[in-house]
Amino acid sequence: MTLIDAIILGALQGITEFLPISSSGHLVLGQALLGIEIPGNAFEVVTHLGTLLSVFCVFWKDIIALVTSIRNNESQKYISFIVVGTLPAIIVGLSGKTTIANIFDSVQLVSGALIFTGLVLFLSQRLKTGSKSISMKNGIIIGLAQALAIIPGISRSGMTITTAMAMGVSGKEAAKFSFLLAIPAISGAGLLTALDTSFSSISIPFMFLFAAFFSAFIVGFISLKWLLGLLESGRFHLFGYYCIFVGLLTMIVM
Repeated sequence: MTLIDAIILGALQGITEFLPISSSGHLVLGQALLGIEIPGNAFEVVTHLGTLLSVFCVFWKDIIALVTSIRNNESQKYISFIVVGTLPAIIVGLSGKTTIANIFDSVQLVSGALIFTGLVLFLSQRLKTGSKSISMKNGIIIGLAQALAIIPGISRSGMTITTAMAMGVSGKEAAKFSFLLAIPAISGAGLLTALDTSFSSISIPFMFLFAAFFSAFIVGFISLKWLLGLLESGRFHLFGYYCIFVGLLTMIVM
């Protein structure tokens, strides 16, 4: 791996973590295209931290509002929705760890998952804009959609936002809940990966890791802002074309 490779993969993580095109799937394809295999899990932990920081920067007002009004009944309910919505991903992530790891090694399976993501995104175009708020029922169902996105190639944001909109939640509120839900999801994934990492044996230079972190943070921040704008303009489904194109292309070429 070179410094340029680290920056490219960090940027790839940043742009695909939030856009509905699957970050895990693109990292698999990115490493394959660059012809590199990153040893250990340190790189993945660092890029996850970068994208996590970008969520805090974009939604800091919402996060502070929830924390400062923690004694408020509505805030407590909203936080409980986030907690309940996180549970399916935890259960699937812990129970299917080996199976998921094997999928990461299969470019063909990732390609198929990207095509599936594209088809789901097309459905979002047919959904009517609703005005419902997040409820416990919605939180559980959105959480199940997030758990499905543990499979490389299936987009977490694509699944959660489309599912929320299908239940009548507005695009703006769906995005807010999706990315607040991403905080424990990304944190948990990063923690589990860190626990499996022997940091004393990291062979990647610190400069490369820092470059990947910074790249993931900056690109993630820009991507998240861009996605919120696209949701408001009703063009969320356009990412479906990209996912299907990349999925078919890699299935044929690779």
